[in-house]
Amino acid sequence: MSNISYYTAEGLKNLKAELNHLRDVERPKASQAIAEARDKGDLSENAEYDAAKEAQGLLEMKISKMENTVANARLIDESQLDTSKVLVLSTVKLKNQNNGMEMSYKLVAESEADLKTGKISVNSPIGKGLLGKKVGDTAEIVVPSGAIKFEILEITRA
Repeated sequence: MSNISYYTAEGLKNLKAELNHLRDVERPKASQAIAEARDKGDLSENAEYDAAKEAQGLLEMKISKMENTVANARLIDESQLDTSKVLVLSTVKLKNQNNGMEMSYKLVAESEADLKTGKISVNSPIGKGLLGKKVGDTAEIVVPSGAIKFEILEITRA
């Protein structure tokens, strides 16, 4: 069963770059570590060899999972998205009605979320609470610290 994931051009490029790094850099390193451990003697009592083989197995599993993700990735055409309401790839300017603070978030796929750069997942509590809202709407979102009311000030595509 395939799991389709939607990505921005930047997010898909980063995913492919990470996959290529794992294949081209990490995989040869893992093979080299196994070869070095094998050269140290008796494999039945060689903990270094066992650890290197296990690390290689984990790496191969990660590569396989990422290859599957890339194969099922779909690029989102940002120019075709509706700007009248909050959707994935919307940049939303909000006003916290509890404390008056204004903030801006871009809603992205879970794999691209990075709070430091203002990108939050559409699957996060705030992301879910904002989806479908329009400018002027109030979104009441329950977060671990309690309920917060946000007024939607602006919706853009960046």
